[in-house]
Amino acid sequence: MFSERLTRPAAAAAGLLALPLLAAPASAAPVPGPVHAGNTFGWYPVAKRYEFVGPLGPQWRTRGDVRTQNGMLTLLGGRSGDVTATLDGAGHARGRWEIRWRGRQYGTAHTAYRLQTSLVPVARSGRHCGAQDLTFEDQKAGQNKAGLAINALPNLAFTTTVRPRGQSFTGDHWHTFAVEVTGKRISWFVDAHVVATETRPAALSGAPMTVRFRLQATQGERMDPARMQMDWLRYWTLRKPDTKSTAAPRPHKTTYADAC
Repeated sequence: MFSERLTRPAAAAAGLLALPLLAAPASAAPVPGPVHAGNTFGWYPVAKRYEFVGPLGPQWRTRGDVRTQNGMLTLLGGRSGDVTATLDGAGHARGRWEIRWRGRQYGTAHTAYRLQTSLVPVARSGRHCGAQDLTFEDQKAGQNKAGLAINALPNLAFTTTVRPRGQSFTGDHWHTFAVEVTGKRISWFVDAHVVATETRPAALSGAPMTVRFRLQATQGERMDPARMQMDWLRYWTLRKPDTKSTAAPRPHKTTYADAC
């Protein structure tokens, strides 16, 4: 288990401190949470696991109000500005990543945050304003759907949208989101079901990637406060083959307008 440490920004919005943060403690079972892609597709044993118990460790780079709360990594968005937590280190070009996640919005009078979990290139010079991000959870706060995407240079995007099979993506309901990256394909999973698989070579960059959690604000807009929490994060290698088929519809190919 990785130790974690957080330096809380002094400028954290005072109003957010009053938000209802308390929740039931995260599970401490060897394979916590509901049935998920890792145990459904036979990925164990896990290579790296992050449990968010205790202070956040120095391997996390944070911006905005990021804290650990009852065994969960918590990002809090106020009236403006992005909030991020990015995992430092060498990253991985291939493998499997999964999170147990929930999100909540406080109010609807203004603009909603986007709650995102992505793999981003470890090398900042390779990020090109998001043009190589691989997103495996992108939910606009308050909406009962989530986007999945892989961006590729120079300005390509492969995207799809999913809706929950059971409880909604809103209202603090727990869900698991996962992505598997091999040399020939990318597969996305929601609540232990494979929902999309991309095999077109143009989508496969091969760059080492790391995890970034983000509450994305709209520049110049007043935002409705929001919260995003992760109970755990897992990483598996590709050493063990999938025990179930990863065949699924492929994403829609389009363009990514913000490449730089």
